[in-house]
Amino acid sequence: MRADALRNRRRITDAALELLGGRGPDVPMEDIARAAGVGVGTLYRHFPDRRALLEETAADTLRDILAFGRRRDTPDRAGWDVLLDVVRHCAGLPLALVKTLAAETAPPERLALQQEVTALLAGLAERAQKEGALRADLTPGQVVEVVSALVCRPGARADDALAVVVLDGLRR
Repeated sequence: MRADALRNRRRITDAALELLGGRGPDVPMEDIARAAGVGVGTLYRHFPDRRALLEETAADTLRDILAFGRRRDTPDRAGWDVLLDVVRHCAGLPLALVKTLAAETAPPERLALQQEVTALLAGLAERAQKEGALRADLTPGQVVEVVSALVCRPGARADDALAVVVLDGLRR
């Protein structure tokens, strides 16, 4: 792919990430093209339909979470602190979109990314439990479900009332 085409594709996915995170999965394609500074035709040359753009955005979001979590997960950091960092990072990402798409047939790449994110979060939860920072009456899988419900909703913020109450409730 030519350098200018790659730049346009990246601008489209970046704009989609921002708009979908802020407004939800029903953002018009025209708004995404406008925000990316490209024409609608350019958008459709890269993504033949809305589903293709949503899948690419979902996969980008999951890759972003994995990269962020792996960078934060260093031997000198507590599991709870890393888990909180990841939750805060996830707030504002279009995770409601990922959750919506997960209910449908998932391409193998996105399914694998979702499984990696789940494993990362479960590992952090288990470590936080062993460190005594996270309540022990939930399995790591249940903690992942709670965290998922927290961040996979439109308009999720790390400092909103729901997030504060849920995170306080998970802390030991």
